[in-house]
Amino acid sequence: MTEIAVIGAGLIGRAWSIVFARAGFHVALWDPAPDAVPAACDFIAARLPELRDAGLLSDPPETIAARIRPAASLAKAVANAIHVQENGPERIPDKLALFAELDRATAPECVLASSTSGIPASAFTETLPGRARCLVAHPVNPPYLVPLVELCPAPWTDPAAIAATRALMEQAHQVPVTVRHELPGFVLNRLQGALLAEAFRLLAADAISPEDLDATVKHGLGTRWSFMGPLETIDLNAPGGLADYCARYGALYARMQTEMTPMDWDAALVARLHAARRTALPEAEMSARHAWRDRRLMALAAHKAGQPG
Repeated sequence: MTEIAVIGAGLIGRAWSIVFARAGFHVALWDPAPDAVPAACDFIAARLPELRDAGLLSDPPETIAARIRPAASLAKAVANAIHVQENGPERIPDKLALFAELDRATAPECVLASSTSGIPASAFTETLPGRARCLVAHPVNPPYLVPLVELCPAPWTDPAAIAATRALMEQAHQVPVTVRHELPGFVLNRLQGALLAEAFRLLAADAISPEDLDATVKHGLGTRWSFMGPLETIDLNAPGGLADYCARYGALYARMQTEMTPMDWDAALVARLHAARRTALPEAEMSARHAWRDRRLMALAAHKAGQPG
């Protein structure tokens, strides 16, 4: 049975454990904090029945949970691994130390992948003897409900390591995309950042309320984007396809872009928007809303699984 080492048992590490174990892999889970792995196993045990009820598991929850074993040390976690998924702190010094240890402890053919949300692999792998097998495999939280994984190599990453990771992610029922060279924020966060930047500009100009802005995305753009990308969207929004759409609306978008100048998210604007969110969702209700979000994502995932691609 293929073994995956998940290093770091926080929110992302426990979620990756579900992804890999659900797909039939054995998972060795390790974290330097002594309470982290037991807490992760409790979370997984509670979450698996919910996934079963949503129709998202092909095996019984207890079978999947049994594929995840706590490891007593990092060395024992990676001893038989063909792939390591690292989920340590988002700090370069921590990743430098952790990847140096992983490079020493793993078999030469084992791929070392980081879940980092924005640190390029080149920042913590350059001096490693095994740097050619290192890359970023950035998930979307939680990856057992949102399947996209961004694969982003360092300049020295071996294409074979990218191919192996892509194949592994497909086996795990994820949707890997390859970012061809390093970019701050990779691709998903850059796209999200573009939307957030314009959202904050509109709110700073008092063009719309925070509630109506969220409704615009939730009930407008997001409805289509839940099953189509932006290029397919515009391709279907003009009789002659994408080129026709660009001919019709290109000048409008060019004019809008001249107004989309960079702006800082100043403290006053952030405080106003934060206050609006806490009015709509008091802090005491956030945990319940997280659970609501995950149930909605489960329902969406189950729906999409039953639809043609």
